[in-house]
Amino acid sequence: MAKKRKRAAKNRKAEEQEQEGLQAYEEWNIDHATQCFEKASELVPEEPDYLLHMARALARSGNFDRALKALAEFMRLEPDSPLAERFQQLFASGMDNVETLLTDKMAAAGTRLELIGAAIQMWLEYRIVLGRNNLIMRKPETWAAALDYTVRKVNLRPVTRQKIANFYGISDGAVRDRHADLVRTLDVMPCDYRYFVGKENPLDKLVEAAELLEQLEARFQEP
Repeated sequence: MAKKRKRAAKNRKAEEQEQEGLQAYEEWNIDHATQCFEKASELVPEEPDYLLHMARALARSGNFDRALKALAEFMRLEPDSPLAERFQQLFASGMDNVETLLTDKMAAAGTRLELIGAAIQMWLEYRIVLGRNNLIMRKPETWAAALDYTVRKVNLRPVTRQKIANFYGISDGAVRDRHADLVRTLDVMPCDYRYFVGKENPLDKLVEAAELLEQLEARFQEP
């Protein structure tokens, strides 16, 4: 009876850590989210969802080595998961169909290598952050086009969705839908630091302006 109570208490604490971590994740407090998921996993090490949450948080912060380790532990606990095939591809040495097509098409268009790398990084992160949601994979051209389009928009490159759709031989609507998936799942913003490859990010000026305004406000409030 005492063991059951102790186990129940651990489960309850782990669930509390999970909820706190998910809230922190949504608020982009990634370090705190990761810590919460780690604590939850330590309390109930047999629960695979805590490891999956941890992998998602680590991927969002760009810590892919640790994210992959968390995914490996997830697959150890849930070897027959319908997610196994998607995650196993992340450990492969070669590129998948989307990455191969994306690299070939962007290179053929004369795109800088850094921008191609940003698009591949976006694809890697998306497949992890998607979590238990299904990956809609009908044609690799659709995802390659959406990644190409999204990373160009992040980097403020002049491009239309229709032009990208024509270049990849798919419909404008397909690019629109997958672009929306990427933006929503990864919470992508203009000049997003994760995928921006320019030397000077315009967001830096916004941060500097905000800091300057805060300093001026503080001086204004001085007695």
